[in-house]
Amino acid sequence: MRTLPPSQLSHELRETTSPDLARRRWTIGLTILGSVAAQLVALYQTGILERLPDPPVGPFDSEKVDASDYAYKRLQTPDGFLMLGSYATTGALVAAGGRERAAEQPWLPIAAAAKVAYDVLTTVKLTREEWAENRALCFYCQVASAASAVSLALVLPEAARAARQLARA
Repeated sequence: MRTLPPSQLSHELRETTSPDLARRRWTIGLTILGSVAAQLVALYQTGILERLPDPPVGPFDSEKVDASDYAYKRLQTPDGFLMLGSYATTGALVAAGGRERAAEQPWLPIAAAAKVAYDVLTTVKLTREEWAENRALCFYCQVASAASAVSLALVLPEAARAARQLARA
């Protein structure tokens, strides 16, 4: 396993290109989108925002969902903060490592893909719960769910290459 000097890691992440880095950058952007959705929910759940507007179509009632028992039943914490922590972990795993991490640190893309897959499974479970308990969906949570689903497709090619690298070792 090769560890990059911080200056080289900075250069590779910011200034080099490759198909893997392009997908990682898109995934990081989607993770940030999920984080913004989580932040808005958390601001509402703690009374900083008074309203969470929804689009005029669809089964959305974000205020109902995000103020319900469903949204506060885990760890005595508004679930927007739990969502925010989860996206921070995902973002860190996707951002970690240099351009050649699939070959040099194969556990990183595999861990990132596993975390994104976990995120997708969790969002499916939570969407079912959200609907069952509220007969409505949180628009912001569904945006984050969609971001996770797209992210899964983006992280799989690098993770597959990393798995092949480990199989050869």
